[in-house]
Order: sequence, then C-alpha cells, then structure tokens
Amino acid sequence: MGEEDLIHAGLLRDYDRALGTDSTGSRIDELRWGTGLSARLPVRELAADSVACLAAAIDRFRASRNLPSSRWLLDPNRITASFSGEKMLRIEGEPVQAFSELSGFFESADGWVRTHANYPHHKRALTEALGLAPEVECERLSARLAELPGSEIEHRCARGNAIAVRVRTEDEWICAEGAEASRGPLVRRTARLVPANTEQANLEQADLEQGAQVQRARVRAERPLDGLRVLDLTRVIAGPVATRALALLGASVLRIDAPRLPEIEWQHLENGQGKRSATVDATSARGARILTELLTQADVLVTGYRPGSIESVLPRVPARIVHATVSAWSPGPWHQRRGFDSIVQAASGIALIEHTDGRPGALPAQALDHASGYLLAAGVVDSLADIETGAPGNHVAVSLERTAAWLLSAPGRRTDPPSPTLPPATTTTTVHGAIRSAKPALAEYADYRSPAHAWGSDVPVFDVPDGPSPMSS
Repeated sequence: MGEEDLIHAGLLRDYDRALGTDSTGSRIDELRWGTGLSARLPVRELAADSVACLAAAIDRFRASRNLPSSRWLLDPNRITASFSGEKMLRIEGEPVQAFSELSGFFESADGWVRTHANYPHHKRALTEALGLAPEVECERLSARLAELPGSEIEHRCARGNAIAVRVRTEDEWICAEGAEASRGPLVRRTARLVPANTEQANLEQADLEQGAQVQRARVRAERPLDGLRVLDLTRVIAGPVATRALALLGASVLRIDAPRLPEIEWQHLENGQGKRSATVDATSARGARILTELLTQADVLVTGYRPGSIESVLPRVPARIVHATVSAWSPGPWHQRRGFDSIVQAASGIALIEHTDGRPGALPAQALDHASGYLLAAGVVDSLADIETGAPGNHVAVSLERTAAWLLSAPGRRTDPPSPTLPPATTTTTVHGAIRSAKPALAEYADYRSPAHAWGSDVPVFDVPDGPSPMSS
C-alpha cells in the first residue's frame, strides 16, 4: 500500500511533529478495514494511528540498542477487539456490564447531561451534589436531573467532585472550554530539569550517570523493554492500557493502588494483564517508605489521577525516571476536574455527532481511552531511547480531551456509516481459566505474558531478578 492508502498516516505525522521524532523509516502495513469501529467520526483511523505510533517508537528504541526493527502489520480485527476489550471479555462465559445504572445520558431541564457513577465514591459524590439519598434509584435520579438546567448540574458536580457534564455541540466546546486543547501538542514531552539547589543537583546528577550505563545482555528484539521497571499508579482504562503495552514489550510493571479504592473487577481483568498488582497506603509512614524504595528502582513512573493529586503524596522522583501522566482534560479551565472517556465524549460534541434516535450517542469503543494509552506508551518508549544518551528523564503527558480534539479535526467523517461489528472471538481472544479476553492490538504478539493477577494480591516488589535495573546500573 502507498501512504495515501494507509489510514494510519495522519496521527503518526502529528505524533512526530509533537515529539520531534521520525517514523518514516518504520515499515507498517495495514489490512483492509471492514465495519469494525465504524462510526461517523474516523475512529478506526484514530485506533490504527495510535497503535502505529507505538510500533514506530519500538523501532526507534530497538535502533538505540542496535537491535533489528520489525515489519509491522496493523490487523483491524485485532485492533478492534483490543479497543473493544470490555465487549469481548467473558468471565465464566458471561459478558460484563461496563456502566452502572446511574452512569449514562439523562435529560436535564434544557438538554442532556452525561453522568459517571461506576465507582462507589463517585456514586456518593453524585447523589450528594444533587441532594439525593446515597442509594437512590435510577428513576429518582432521572427525575431530579430533569428539574435542573445542565449548567447547574455541571457546576454542582464540579464543586462536589462528582462527575456529570452538560452535553455540548462541538462548536460550543471548541469556542469555550476546548479551545486550548485543540491548539496544544498531541503528546506533551518536556525534559525533567536538574534543580538549582547544589545538594539536590548532585543527587540528581548521580541518578543521571547511573541511567546512562545501560546493560544490553538481557535485551531481545521481541521484548525490548525486558528488565526495565515501571511503577504503575493508574486506574480505569487509559493509563492501564499504556502500562499493559509496556508489559507486553517486556517491562516489569508493578501496579499500586490504595487499599481503600478497589478497582472494578472487569477493568482490572481486562487491563491488568502482564502486571503485578499490590496495594500500598501512600499516606502512611510504611507506605511512603515502600514507594521511596520502588522509585529508586523504577525506570518509569506512570500516573493517571487528576493532575498533581497522586504526585502530592509521592516522595522525590529521580531525575533519570521517565514520568508519564494521563488525564481527562488538557491544561485549561477544566484541567483539575475528574473525567472519563464517556464524559469527554459528551462535553466535546462527540456524543451529539454520534447520536441515535434523537438521543446522544457514543463511539463504538472507548477509543479516547485506548488511543491515549497507546500514545502515552509510545512517548515513554521514545523517552527511554533518549536516556541512552545520558539525557535526563522526560515528563510525557497526554489527555483524553486532546485526543478527542484530534478526532474531531481529522478528515474522513462518514454521513451514514454501517453499524459497527465485533471481530470473531475465535481469532482475536485468548482464554485463561474462566477468563476470555482480547489479544494484544499489536498482531506480532500472540498474548500477554500472563493474565491479570488478582487485584492487590502481590507484594509490592518488581518481578525482575535481584540486581540493578538495566537503566540504572
């Protein structure tokens, strides 16, 4: 295929433009798409693009270690299955329910709103913001929302750390809250600077000198990140998708959660593959000591909470570490608000574009989450390649809002697309005991290294052999 025939070419160029990378040397082929991820907006383009960005980054990392590159094949069925992971997932043969009954579109007094209450603490916040009992039924919530204008619902929820937004048109969003996101880079990457304080600077410089001495003995082309350590402080989908991809490439990924905030089971089973899972109370003295030790061993830190919230309880992050962050909103008026893929779709105009039968609709998959995850993983891999030169670690950031802005501005909208279909499970899923889950989006990998461990079941240590990390020895 020529580049004009490849639907992945657009975002790959935008990624290169944002990070100053060059993907023209990567050999990326693509099978013809059918109706997987079919939508009015170019969702399949976004999905293929984001996976292509990761593939090209892997090539550059391999080149930094004198390893051969690959010829990549973007398989629409594998990509569709991975992006639609919750629809492909089966637990003891049964499908999962992705959203709670209090999460969804509701009519307000002057339009529509979208709520998110999948987690118990988000449900409590939503009912409190609306003056309702904690165990309110869906019908009562609907009646209460119908009494209030959308802007008031949104304001109440933002003030109470609940999650609900007024459904907007894309013009409304771009002209107001979303203007900044549409102008910013697709992926933000900045060097983490050594501080001016002399004592701290010496400490950071020692970190950098350690990070420049790379061992290659254990590195293989298939698993180029073998031996590297990733500390995963993310939840839900986008961040876990990024760290799942890093685990697929060989990294030792340790996910840490607060013991009081258990993950939704299906999300953990679908996005926790290839990783260890432990709980640590970061606010306790013991938890702080554990995190300090883990950060001294880690090569990458990935955080996925509201900007600054988890960082505020973390100890010093060494300068050599790549610190990757994913958030719902880009720098701008909503930067500190909570948000999820469905919420960004509703606020940005996507839900109205994808309408069905007079109601707001949704993309055929939580594509903002998944695409942002692959973009973040690509940024991490490119930053790890940079460390080969002795450069400090980078801060890499993506947001669902910026990914949505790319989707809204991309060419290729369809007026009357066919209904989206799922690929055959026989060729796109794998079975481990009672769990059937989607295979990796990268078709070169048959499966993840392991199914998801039970949430919080591991001790908080990396699973690489004793000894220094290849990036810090």
